[in-house]
Amino acid sequence: MTDIQKLASMIDEASYIVFFGGAGVSTESGIPDFRSADGLYHQKRVIPPETILSYSFFIKEPALFFQFYKESLLAPKAQPNAAHVALAQLEKEGKLRCVVTQNIDNLHQMAGSKAVCELHGSTHRNYCMRCCKAYDGIDFILASKAEPKCACGGMIRPDVVLYEEGLDPQVTQNAVNHIQASDLLIIGGTSLSVYPAAYYAQLSRGKLVIINRDPTQLDQAADLVIREPIGKTLAQVMEARKTA
Repeated sequence: MTDIQKLASMIDEASYIVFFGGAGVSTESGIPDFRSADGLYHQKRVIPPETILSYSFFIKEPALFFQFYKESLLAPKAQPNAAHVALAQLEKEGKLRCVVTQNIDNLHQMAGSKAVCELHGSTHRNYCMRCCKAYDGIDFILASKAEPKCACGGMIRPDVVLYEEGLDPQVTQNAVNHIQASDLLIIGGTSLSVYPAAYYAQLSRGKLVIINRDPTQLDQAADLVIREPIGKTLAQVMEARKTA
């Protein structure tokens, strides 16, 4: 039995699947990841991306922050890939109960997923720091020449978790509840090197599958490890389930 057939069988046998994903889920949509050799954090810049994406830098140098943010984190042309589509289909089937994602690109929702826990927020949600008015989508941010301003004069910020900020406790608790209830946890496209998100991935009491190009710290604990692109893998799995 191939790894694809094994995963297809595990999905068919499971009743409460949770998917935990990172930046590698969106690379097949043309969005670069962060920590690989070609990733965002390896770009040569005068100011390191980790510094630019900190809350203190955002407050001190909002114009520079938004310049980097629009150039590097917003992807207006990106579309869901085969991984997003497969996960949305599994949710429709009642197999997948939740997507827990570290991504902020909204591609899971664009593919049709409804139950999504966005640990790090979303670039498609923004709000005024003064009056709290919501600004949905990314067009308003992209159109701003400097830092975007609300009609009240306050600065609009993305609803994303910056360095020096904590995760939303309600979102994280929801994610933890789903992971602990799962009988199959599929981890994909993440190095599992970012905490506390990586810790949450260890809370499942069910079977564990890891789909990632590079080794992770949980590989030895996994029931199945696949070292292939996640979109390609899940597309093959969905096809194998049809012919089983």
